[in-house]
Amino acid sequence: MSNIEQTLSIIKPDAVERNLDNKIKSIFIQEGFKILKEKKIKLEKEDAEKFYKVHETKPFYNDLCEYLSSGPVVAMILEKEDAILSNRKIMGATDPKKADEGTIRKKFGISIDRNSVHGSDSIDNAKVEINFFFRD
Repeated sequence: MSNIEQTLSIIKPDAVERNLDNKIKSIFIQEGFKILKEKKIKLEKEDAEKFYKVHETKPFYNDLCEYLSSGPVVAMILEKEDAILSNRKIMGATDPKKADEGTIRKKFGISIDRNSVHGSDSIDNAKVEINFFFRD
């Protein structure tokens, strides 16, 4: 039985600024993901605060929101079997220095804060995050 899932992926401002969006998208496609929807968007800080609300008690929250709203991002709905786990594996560890060779963050991430990509960490969060960017 197949377990087709959808996950939200964001190509963050540092990667968009360096014109890496197409390179990153091609990695997802090579890994068997379908990009169901995508849009380039510049978030206001308030939107970033809503998006990262789960982190609001953490010390890095404000910097995270400043960063996500600092430039355009590319939000995408990715779909494939076990999409959430698969995407997290392809992205690599949050800290690019600790990420495995060949992962997106190892290749393109600048720092733990500017690590090029975001991906949902659970089915429930994926639904919430997809709805945040793609409320039709």
